[in-house]
Amino acid sequence: MSLAWQLATRFRRAKQKNRFISFISFSSTLGIGLGCFVLITLLSIMNGFERELTHRILAVIPHGELYSVNNEGIENWQDVRSQFLLDPRVKGVEPYTKITGMLQFKGNLKAVELTGMDVSLAASDRWRDQVSGADWQRFARQPNSVLIGKGIMQKLHLSVGDKVQVLVPTLSADMAFKAPHTMQLTVAGSLNIGGELDNYLGIMHLAKASAEAGINSGAQGLRFTLNDPFAAHATIVDIGYSFAQAVMMSDWTRTQGHLYQDIQLVRMVVYIALTLVIAVACFNIVSTLVMAVREKQAAIAILKTMGAGDALIRRVFVIQGLINGVIGIVSGTAMALLIAPNLSAIMRALESLLGVTLLSGDIYFIDFLPSQLKASDVIVTVVVAFILCVLATLYPAHKAVKVAPASALNG
Repeated sequence: MSLAWQLATRFRRAKQKNRFISFISFSSTLGIGLGCFVLITLLSIMNGFERELTHRILAVIPHGELYSVNNEGIENWQDVRSQFLLDPRVKGVEPYTKITGMLQFKGNLKAVELTGMDVSLAASDRWRDQVSGADWQRFARQPNSVLIGKGIMQKLHLSVGDKVQVLVPTLSADMAFKAPHTMQLTVAGSLNIGGELDNYLGIMHLAKASAEAGINSGAQGLRFTLNDPFAAHATIVDIGYSFAQAVMMSDWTRTQGHLYQDIQLVRMVVYIALTLVIAVACFNIVSTLVMAVREKQAAIAILKTMGAGDALIRRVFVIQGLINGVIGIVSGTAMALLIAPNLSAIMRALESLLGVTLLSGDIYFIDFLPSQLKASDVIVTVVVAFILCVLATLYPAHKAVKVAPASALNG
């Protein structure tokens, strides 16, 4: 193997008669390196979006819900909650009551969806990134207070301490609409979840919400936090069908699942497209080696007449092609390992320098470009690129073996 390595490196260092071969060799190395770099970086961005989806939106949006079909609410929800907490799939269970209405302030109206929650059962650290500590403490102390989405606060020009009215639609016994019920609340602070959720969500106290909604049991439904949020649909269906009371079932994949599906779709498209880019770059290795074989026919013939076997000749050109591939893989991967973990900071610096905003918090659920480098993505990318490089060297190596010493030397 050492002889094959020496011959391969000597062939590579030798002055090429055709400069075009050198250019194609360089372009193949550059293409492989660029493909590995971009693929690892974009996969890290997709990982970052998935992480932010899990930690930001799914910290506020329940993984699953069971809610009563009428105003009776969940019967004996305290005992039911204790039973659900014994399920190894369930991380947490909270009672809730949901009210949908129109938020009114100084003559302006905005649709709002208020979720009543038991503050004693909701850990404040869970809301650390969405609600400031002062706002949370103010909300916890005041039973008639409400936390409003940042988008609603901005559109209605609300401030902490403002008194707002919520107009809740009511139905008569014959299903006809009556005059809306008015609920008075005090703004305790803002929610900063991100994206469209900030434009319609709000949080109030469970007791107040249940009383206003006429829920007899004190809780309209139960919100579940699961150990595996991506198994929410199967878990909630299993729990719901085994529940004694007639309830409606829902999970986050029905309301926010499009975000996760979009991330997975982009991940797949990126992986396929950039793998093809690496494959095209590897095809340049084929062209380089084929021309190198033609140029080195005399040298190959001399090696054969000196007793070099087909296996040695094949290894020489496989190694020569892999040198270009490995240089590209190593350089591209090294750049990705350097840039991908720091991509968020780099993009923030560029946004500040250029005065532009890449992601708007009013549209997306985050206002920065996230990145999370995973070892599995790096390993898969390197292995796939290396396999493509090996495959690219097989045909030129086979052509080198087929060189006939007599005709090559006579030519």
